[in-house]
Amino acid sequence: MSLDISSSGVNPLEPQDSLKPSVIQEIERTAHPQNIILDEDSAVTKAEKLERHGSLNDFSESVAKRIKLEASAVEVASTEGPTKSERRKGVAPIKPESVLSEGHIAVQDDDAAEGAAHEPSQRSLDARGKRKEKSRGQNTSRNFGSSRDEVGLCSSRMNRPELSPDQCPYGEKCKFEHDLRKYLSEWKREDLTTFGGVCPIWEVNGRCNVGWKCRFVGSHMEEREAGEGKRELILTENPEINQSSRPEVKSTGSGTLNDVPIQAKADLMKRRFKTPKADAYNEWLDTRSQREPNQEVDVNNRDQETEDNRARYVSPPFLPSEKRRIYFGPETPVLAPLTTQGNLPFRRLCVNLGAQLTYCEMAMSLPLIQGQKSEWALLRAHESEAMPPTFKPPPTIIKDYDNTRDIKFGAQITANKPWQTIKTAEILTTLCPHLRIIDLNCGCPIDLVYRTGAGSALLDSHAKLDKMVRGMNAVSNDVPITVKIRMGTKDNKPTALKLVDRLVYGGNEAYMNGDGGSGVAAITLHGRSRQQRYTKSADWEYIADCAALVKRFNEKGDELADTIHEADPRTQPAGGKVYFIGNGDCYSHVDYQRHISEANVDSVMVARGALIKPWVFEEFEKGQYLDKSATERLALVEQFVRYGLETWGSDEIGVGTTRRFLLEWLSFAYRYVPIGILEHLPPKLQDRPPAWRGRNDLETLLGSDNYKDWIKISEMFLGPAHKDFRFEPKHKSNSYEIEAEG
Repeated sequence: MSLDISSSGVNPLEPQDSLKPSVIQEIERTAHPQNIILDEDSAVTKAEKLERHGSLNDFSESVAKRIKLEASAVEVASTEGPTKSERRKGVAPIKPESVLSEGHIAVQDDDAAEGAAHEPSQRSLDARGKRKEKSRGQNTSRNFGSSRDEVGLCSSRMNRPELSPDQCPYGEKCKFEHDLRKYLSEWKREDLTTFGGVCPIWEVNGRCNVGWKCRFVGSHMEEREAGEGKRELILTENPEINQSSRPEVKSTGSGTLNDVPIQAKADLMKRRFKTPKADAYNEWLDTRSQREPNQEVDVNNRDQETEDNRARYVSPPFLPSEKRRIYFGPETPVLAPLTTQGNLPFRRLCVNLGAQLTYCEMAMSLPLIQGQKSEWALLRAHESEAMPPTFKPPPTIIKDYDNTRDIKFGAQITANKPWQTIKTAEILTTLCPHLRIIDLNCGCPIDLVYRTGAGSALLDSHAKLDKMVRGMNAVSNDVPITVKIRMGTKDNKPTALKLVDRLVYGGNEAYMNGDGGSGVAAITLHGRSRQQRYTKSADWEYIADCAALVKRFNEKGDELADTIHEADPRTQPAGGKVYFIGNGDCYSHVDYQRHISEANVDSVMVARGALIKPWVFEEFEKGQYLDKSATERLALVEQFVRYGLETWGSDEIGVGTTRRFLLEWLSFAYRYVPIGILEHLPPKLQDRPPAWRGRNDLETLLGSDNYKDWIKISEMFLGPAHKDFRFEPKHKSNSYEIEAEG
């Protein structure tokens, strides 16, 4: 089942606003069913799809400036080509022997990761000489098709022996198959032979939770004598699986954490879930807004005005609880929240490769408050993310930091109203026990999010953002609150420095009321504006300026410690220290170390660099380049597939979902150019390579931007795709349909 927001007229971010289509749009939607939004999509994913959904004739191109270089410039046959000592700006310096003479400059659209606005695309002529649209720019209508059994097996039979099924509550009216042998022989596709024909879930857990629907069911079923000449099909379990080797973290059988009970979601949906702290704090905010202090302070009578305002000030109903100590440092590279690609299997892969801190995909506050399943699914974490980071700083770095209480996983949310973030913070800390921090996103550039006043729109609403952070701190128990921001909303008009100053020191109102800073525990700055998206390089000089401001605040706090001027520690971050993390264009250990030393940030957050080469975290730890062989890289793909099947299931739907997210990842991973074929180091994230050949066929395959090669890679582990499966990358130049067997 799928949900078409266009037809329901519901804005996923602002339900009170109508998005009802016009008659023409309705006709186009009916004729072209690609404008479909799935039930399992999060609110941000739905918003991203809505932003792309335009007329099917509106093939458009990103605003990102394209690198246009003549193919002859990279032909190795040319004697006028660049020498080894030269490095051309914007072009990956591949060794001449690896460059294809008929090559081209491969151009990707990084704005696609965040749903950029578009420009009209170029046109070409068809066979009849008429103009036709060229498949470039972003896909405005992505359709993933479906992967389902022709006729599904009734859930009353799914995990039961053949002759002793559960009773079906629908009886003869049930539309699913009840005859197990008929389902296996006629409706279910043949078993997969990958992974040696053994179910990856059964291999890890000793049992498979999808039962007879598993595409590897032959590895955990058998036929036995049932008496009276009958034979019965049964599912088998593997009692020899060593459960003692699993981490000592309370989780579900699938190894996931923060699985919110169905009843809690139902209570949220029906507004029965109690949030006493948030309700009291929001009521205080409403009362306070009606009696705001005098903002016009007479310079000649400043002290008197301040005393008058403090006299009118009404204290909040309660002060924040003492927060858990956290730590960001050179040993803690951070995996950024990633739309679509930041799924649980990919985060799990990055944790195995050395990522010390992870975030879920950004979740919208209002859908969480309303109990939407798709949004709450984003908060699920793997048990490996709930283990302490693999470092332990000495006590001299941060007092009272307890590594055993720390975990890797954090949540990220956004909203356009303070009451939503405050209420969500209390709900999260109540229902999700495994959270390191709650991060407030103030940098999301998606138009639909921005227009509602959430995401990067908060960069222009400093007072609102300040209220959000203070309110979230008040109700989040011991979970620290952090924020992620951009330089500003417009190019050449950065506002982040002013915003950082307000967050750490407090605004004019806070000064007059005797409050300190907002209590934010850490600030992450992406060195680009909203308007810039991913064009140009991140501005690390500006990041360094903001980091210096935070450092001065921390030094001043140390000077005021144990004096009459020290702020109430309950309103300040744990230990009185604010951490500052930089983000943008980090692609190697050289970039990481330079940002730590020159920009003076506490740590660095990595996004696209991790998507292209997840082992970048290994490079950070070892302080050297790792020239991964094609076999090693393919092993990472296999690991992702195993994690995907464990997360989404090994049935037809789970295999299709795993394939879809694998292809989403490969749409970034193919951009990796092996270190061994580069003439100059370090590699740069913004460089685009000419067409190149690898050191062996497998390496060439992994670096191909041809969709057919992506399919080959997925079929190595997931077999032929379902006949109804479709995959459309965010960029039209890589779009394709799959004509699969079966």
